Amino acid sequence: MGISLPDAISTFFQVSNGAAPSSLRCAFSEKAVVHDEGQTYQGHEAIETWLVQAQRKYAYRVEPLTITQDDAGVTVVARYTGNFPGGLADLKHVFRLTDHKIEFLEIH
Repeated sequence: MGISLPDAISTFFQVSNGAAPSSLRCAFSEKAVVHDEGQTYQGHEAIETWLVQAQRKYAYRVEPLTITQDDAGVTVVARYTGNFPGGLADLKHVFRLTDHKIEFLEIH
């Protein structure tokens, strides 16, 4: 990854690219919430299951391109390549961190 990311966010992208899904427990708080493709996932088990299923469905790789930080959180634009219509997409990830862990993530 070419940009400097907070550790929890870096771990999220590493797992997205094939690292052990159990690593997500170090990156997300116990009550974390993820919003993606119109669905909501809450808690470690639901988030791990969501990410594993997305990897299987789309067989993707992801590369963070830009990061911006402000009082509301951290926004990362990342490029996905994989088995989905068009095969390439730049998606915005809006993270909120609490005590260096991801408390909230919305992908759009």
